[in-house]
Amino acid sequence: MNRSSKRIHDLFDRWLRDEPSRVFLHLPDRTLSFAQMGRLVDQVEAEMRADGVLPGDRVLMVAENCPEHAALVLACSRIGAWSCGVNARMASAEVAAFLDKADPRITYFTSEVSTAAASHALRSQAQPSVLKGLARSPVRPQALAEPQPLASQVAAVIFTSGTTGASKGVLMTHEGVLHFARVSAESRGLGPLDRAYAYLPMTHIFGLGTVLMASMYAGASLVMRTHFDPADLLDALAHHKVSQLQGPPTLFARLLAHLQQSGVAHPDAPELRYIYTGAGPLDLVLKKRVEAVFRLPLHHGYGLSEYAGSVHLTRKEEWRDDTSAGYCVEGADLRIFDPSNGRELGVGERGEIWMRGTGLMPGYFRDPVVSAEVMREGGWYASGDLGELHADGALFVVGRLKEMIIRSGFNVYPGEVEAALNAFPAVQRSAVVGRPAEDGNEDIIAYVELRPGAQLDSSALRAHLGEKLSPYKRPSQVCPIPTLPETGSGKILKRQLLEMYPPLP
Repeated sequence: MNRSSKRIHDLFDRWLRDEPSRVFLHLPDRTLSFAQMGRLVDQVEAEMRADGVLPGDRVLMVAENCPEHAALVLACSRIGAWSCGVNARMASAEVAAFLDKADPRITYFTSEVSTAAASHALRSQAQPSVLKGLARSPVRPQALAEPQPLASQVAAVIFTSGTTGASKGVLMTHEGVLHFARVSAESRGLGPLDRAYAYLPMTHIFGLGTVLMASMYAGASLVMRTHFDPADLLDALAHHKVSQLQGPPTLFARLLAHLQQSGVAHPDAPELRYIYTGAGPLDLVLKKRVEAVFRLPLHHGYGLSEYAGSVHLTRKEEWRDDTSAGYCVEGADLRIFDPSNGRELGVGERGEIWMRGTGLMPGYFRDPVVSAEVMREGGWYASGDLGELHADGALFVVGRLKEMIIRSGFNVYPGEVEAALNAFPAVQRSAVVGRPAEDGNEDIIAYVELRPGAQLDSSALRAHLGEKLSPYKRPSQVCPIPTLPETGSGKILKRQLLEMYPPLP
């Protein structure tokens, strides 16, 4: 990439100019070259300009992954509008809330590849777009474009998943996304010969930044899919030259369960050379299982939408025997602070993760009050995540400040309890939440998803936890459930568990 790139579409336009005939997207039924993709971008860009889309306008995209979705993102960048992706699998009330929050000039729906998007389009009285796979809403003349200089600085609005509260619109800058595209690609040696499995929703920073933008920076191609299907992934690894695989820990847990059910010890993956997990806490048992199956190190990192990607990453080809999120990336500064008084903590001390640097957001969209709540003097962003830094600079993330449980006057971090549960042979994965108790304490409630064909032996589990956890950390109840609820990006919806599966009084 030419470092003179100013907007995210420059990454694509470079390859469109230099190697137009090279394949960019591998789809289930066809491939698209950079030139063919470029024609999609040209068409939808012209349509948006004709509809009066301006710099600083928002273009909402109720979408699942497809070439037309990527074309919309790039066309918005060319115009100076802000792409706002919303996962099409969200409920109609959730989509309506995002519509109200984003104040878009126009809304697009990837109606051909997604029945959910088609349903949303029907409710919105959307009409066909110039691109066959899209539908678009009537233009909203009342939408207010954001003024300069912010209009030119922002590339996209990523709506947080709302796992712990109301969703917020994170402003992601061109500079931050471009910087992370380079950092991400270089951290894994991504190049034009690579193919990444692109099922991660581009409505989330993981799919947008780590997969789409980093691949465009490096000139890598994408094996693009609308959703995760373990059988399709295994086929792509075996027959479609997938060399890079990224996903949240939930993806790898589901993949291992599929392999176990299929009786496959080691999948056929002749080109695979790099695997990575992020967007959630990594359990050591899962990490070791994945590494044994693929015979590759499972890389890990720590990032978030508010920083346009990862702040810490493990080093390429480094094998670690822990769950560290790795080391601080170029352009970022991460430290640990005491959330009660803002005092910086030392090596090995546990506190709130603060960060600043090139990728940091300028704030939340039209939400100065909430923006001020998370920003600190000196340009720091207080993440709400808890972690500690070791002497070698490696970061360990232990949980969320708001998810910390107070039991008998002690702090209980759900991640520690989940790690102990996940080490039990019958447990595939788990989620631990706190429930207020009458004595002012919190009860520890554990929800477990079992491995295929497994039965839960409660007495054996109690004995196992007795060896792993102090008495105050042990769950009051362990509730087996069919599957843990997730967001579209693979985060477990802990906030919903107590409502969906009420524990005993």
